[in-house]
Amino acid sequence: MGPLDATWHLLNFIVPALGVGLLTAAAAKLLWRRELKAVRWQRLAAFASSGGLVALVAGLVAFGRDGTMATYGLLVLLSAVALWWAGFGPGRR
Repeated sequence: MGPLDATWHLLNFIVPALGVGLLTAAAAKLLWRRELKAVRWQRLAAFASSGGLVALVAGLVAFGRDGTMATYGLLVLLSAVALWWAGFGPGRR
């Protein structure tokens, strides 16, 4: 595998976490406008994407491969928890 192939593999591994993080942050800002007015969208997206990335790495370590349904379920769960933490929980600034 060459460097270009390795880069594409890494990017394709990260994209689900980024996509879920960006979409859930945007949806949260739309649904809870007043409650999340003081919290920046970028902060919400960063927390949700980071939670999703942790889930993907944990799934890769636990199952030995990427793309299992359990990993994607964990991705959604950890993204939601991280989004709550940044927007409504103790991590809110």
